[in-house]
Amino acid sequence: MSFTNVSVRLSPWRVLSRQLVLDCQPWLALWREKIRLPDGREIDDYYQIEQRDYVLIAAWQNGKVFGLWRYKHGPRGINLGLPAGYREPGEDPLKAAQRELREEAGLESTHWQPVGSYCVDGNRSQARAHIFVAHDCRSTEARDSDDLEEHVGDWLTPHEWAEYLASNSVATLGAAVAVHAGILAFSK
Repeated sequence: MSFTNVSVRLSPWRVLSRQLVLDCQPWLALWREKIRLPDGREIDDYYQIEQRDYVLIAAWQNGKVFGLWRYKHGPRGINLGLPAGYREPGEDPLKAAQRELREEAGLESTHWQPVGSYCVDGNRSQARAHIFVAHDCRSTEARDSDDLEEHVGDWLTPHEWAEYLASNSVATLGAAVAVHAGILAFSK
């Protein structure tokens, strides 16, 4: 069955009203929406979290991918991830990825490949994670990062990434998806 056939039989939900409950911009806002479902039922308090899109970059050099060991407060521990960061308002995802790679890793590339853009939470947020692969990276002068966390960079083989992923050392969903899509899929 094709996507077209399925989408003809399914209908989107309708937002009847929105009320701002909590405004913590630029980080997040919480909205209460009144929703009408396709079958006519109405839900008075469907909550949505408004967050910023972000980018993740699998930066390749000589068969290895640059990783960052850092503390992340969500999982409450030191873990392995990829260079990443928020998109600025109106910023193109590729430009954000290029900026973040310079800021966090001191790297640049002229050969970029988009992997995909994925909704972070399909029920509660429209925020998207934009994943890119940067091929043939080279060092550049790193700019100061505005990140709160300290980090230590490490060049790892795809096999090492797979081992760290299996051992739960990659603790965030965005990084795990990016490892699968931007490292493991490219190493075959």
